[in-house]
Amino acid sequence: MTETRGVLAPATEDAVRERFEGVGPAAQTVTREVARAMELSKEEYDERVTGDVVGAAREALFASLLEVEVGSYDEFEAAKDDHPGAEVHENGSEDVANAAWHYVPFADALVATTFQAEGDAAVATLRRIAFSKFYEPVL
Repeated sequence: MTETRGVLAPATEDAVRERFEGVGPAAQTVTREVARAMELSKEEYDERVTGDVVGAAREALFASLLEVEVGSYDEFEAAKDDHPGAEVHENGSEDVANAAWHYVPFADALVATTFQAEGDAAVATLRRIAFSKFYEPVL
């Protein structure tokens, strides 16, 4: 039985940009709270927490929220039928029991990572791959 993780599945490039902008305030808050937990002084904060740092937090937050299906490799094979024209980008081996996959509607692409036992790691890897290959170019 497949399990859905994450909440973001923007259907268009405009929706991608809108959702990415939407996670900006959360990225700023997370960055500020991490700096506070690290007990950075105001001077250290101003010096070290740059726009690039907050931007990296925004990218990581967006990617970590992408909707991913997790299930058996056979379930992934069946999911391909749900997107018959999609370009499939499979990472890993088909000789393992499980897969995590994400459909990118605006690119009509199905991105997958296979795994034997480390589902959380596979999901994180899949999200990084999908973000850098499909979402980041739109942003």
